[in-house]
Amino acid sequence: MKLGYELTIEQTQKLIMTPELIQAIQILQFNTQELDAYVEEQLLTNPILEVDLQENGGAKNDKHEDADYDFDGSKDGEAQEFSRGKKDDDFDWSEYLREREFDDISYRQWEYQKGTSDYTYEQYVSSEIGLTEHLLFQLQFTDLKRSCKQVGKYVIESLDQNGYMTQTVDEIASHLGIKTERVEEVVKTIQGFEPSGVGAGDIKECLLIQLEQLGIKTPRMERIISEHIDDLACNRLSNIAKSMGLPVKEIQKIADIIKTLEPKPGRQFSSSAETKYIVPDVTVEKIDGEYIVTVNESSSPKLTVSSYYQRMLHDADKESNISKFLTGRLNSALWLIKSIEQRRQTIYNVVSAVVKYQRNFFDNGPKYLKTLTLKQIADEIGIHESTVSRSINGKYLQSPRGVYEIKYFFTSGVNSDSGEGISSESIKTFIKEIVGREESSAPFSDHVIVEMLAEKGIEISRRTVAKYRDEMHLPSSSKRKRY
Repeated sequence: MKLGYELTIEQTQKLIMTPELIQAIQILQFNTQELDAYVEEQLLTNPILEVDLQENGGAKNDKHEDADYDFDGSKDGEAQEFSRGKKDDDFDWSEYLREREFDDISYRQWEYQKGTSDYTYEQYVSSEIGLTEHLLFQLQFTDLKRSCKQVGKYVIESLDQNGYMTQTVDEIASHLGIKTERVEEVVKTIQGFEPSGVGAGDIKECLLIQLEQLGIKTPRMERIISEHIDDLACNRLSNIAKSMGLPVKEIQKIADIIKTLEPKPGRQFSSSAETKYIVPDVTVEKIDGEYIVTVNESSSPKLTVSSYYQRMLHDADKESNISKFLTGRLNSALWLIKSIEQRRQTIYNVVSAVVKYQRNFFDNGPKYLKTLTLKQIADEIGIHESTVSRSINGKYLQSPRGVYEIKYFFTSGVNSDSGEGISSESIKTFIKEIVGREESSAPFSDHVIVEMLAEKGIEISRRTVAKYRDEMHLPSSSKRKRY
């Protein structure tokens, strides 16, 4: 065995993840909102990057395309002198801005000026009334004593988002150091507030409170809710009828009334702050019989390189720290612009291929959605499957058929008798149509649905039908049955 050091020449191939490559991969994965936030961050950290005003509404005058303009788009001699790179260390920008009467209101808080009656909506902040505020407002107008109102405030603030009590009466009395009867009196008052059913301890009490306030509470309804709530939820009406000795049709009528009640009275006060809106990343429009794909660029500004810093870099000494810094920032800016453009082109190519393959869906609806894999699209446009996956991850498509996640079009399925692949979403649509036209007194079982799908050339098992039905939140035939 030979031991020692020696020099050898070796040729190898390696995939090195450079910071630029990592950035490009991250940008490809970003949806519209994430890309917008990332661009805003880069604009703050990289002085060479700036927004191209010509592409974003701040267009220059066509007659003076080559002229230099100041911030408000008007030509100015002093600004031209500065933009041409002329050094003027004594230039007073604060005085220049005052002379030009630039409005710096965005940098100052609004101040009230005595004697002025003008106001704007920006001076006010809108707020929504939640369940707690709604109940506290009603508490003010009760005839309870001051001390009891303090107990009521404690009870109201301890309710969960659905309006149910999170503590028992005994726990509240023990915590506040008062008698249980006093807490019960306050809770009883709160249970008379709107929305009906608020302040209940469980769903049974909630439903009974609503029936009582509506004036339709009967001993039979009370017994069904108190003793057979689980059978009612599972639509086991025959069990209830047998236990109570009543006809099933009468139990069905009572069940229909109970199902009109609100099991979660507090959810109508859910804050709209929890509402999340979708901004489509791609728009598909049908124009003259052809589908046109457009990548959404409205939220991400068109980036460009600052001409001022380009001239500074050109005039600076190549060995100076300024030149080295600006060179690094310039390379970073150019790579970012290139990565964003590459992202746009990749998404456009992927979605165009998807639209071409799923044209029947856009023409005729969900029943005509075909099976599609990442590999098919990757082979179509000549990229890797992982690139296709990143380009569709978390992104949405707006079309004449509605807004869909792009992943929606990549589904597995089965082969029909004709040999074409039918996606699982198409099968779900068929199942939903079958359930929609069934007789409520004799709903189709999963086995019958399998046979009906087989008549359409779709061969799937009963277990698969049950799986798809659960994914669409369709109850079983026993729960769909009406007497």
